[in-house]
Amino acid sequence: MAIARRVGLSAMLAWVSASTVFVLLYSLTVPVPARADGDPASDVLLGQDVFLPYTPISPKIEDELYSVTSAAQRAGYPVKIALIGGKDDLGAVPQEFGHPESYAHFLSYEISTAVRGVVLVVMPNGFGLASGGRPRSVAALGRIPIGQGTNGLGMAAVAATERLATAAGHPLGSGATSATVSLGASAVTVRHALETLLVLSAIAALAVSAAVLARSRRRSTV
Repeated sequence: MAIARRVGLSAMLAWVSASTVFVLLYSLTVPVPARADGDPASDVLLGQDVFLPYTPISPKIEDELYSVTSAAQRAGYPVKIALIGGKDDLGAVPQEFGHPESYAHFLSYEISTAVRGVVLVVMPNGFGLASGGRPRSVAALGRIPIGQGTNGLGMAAVAATERLATAAGHPLGSGATSATVSLGASAVTVRHALETLLVLSAIAALAVSAAVLARSRRRSTV
């Protein structure tokens, strides 16, 4: 009986451990959540290259955003992109909505001690650019149209990143976003694959634990 209890306890501990690992790994595969008590983009951009607005964006365009920032990183022109579709995306600084250049300066200054490269802000009314906490000119981006909605912001950000990299002497090459996607899975695809793998692993751990418990119960009745 004591043996059966020990086996059952071991199985439960195995399940708890597996569940804990699942939760921890899952937390690493999803985008960093924005904190409502501060500036969301400054939190997210410490660990990711793109801050997405709360309003959903097309998965295809999200792929292109991560692809173009990856291509820029490889080309020697690291870029952090913040898409701001509304005041809700600005957390504690909603007054910055409609002022992309001012917000880019603010955001770059906030993350300058931990992030190198330029910070590109895209709002419905224009672009903002800064680096190392200092504002940069957006003159080169003047003719890039910003379309409607979050998808329009994303497409404009992709075009702006390619133009900025070229102007800085780090061209990404034609079709940089599609080339990056073809060379490997995008951030969204990888995240979805990891989510599926983690769910399957958790189910397998549960099945193993259930089998061990059932076996221990049968032994205890013998």
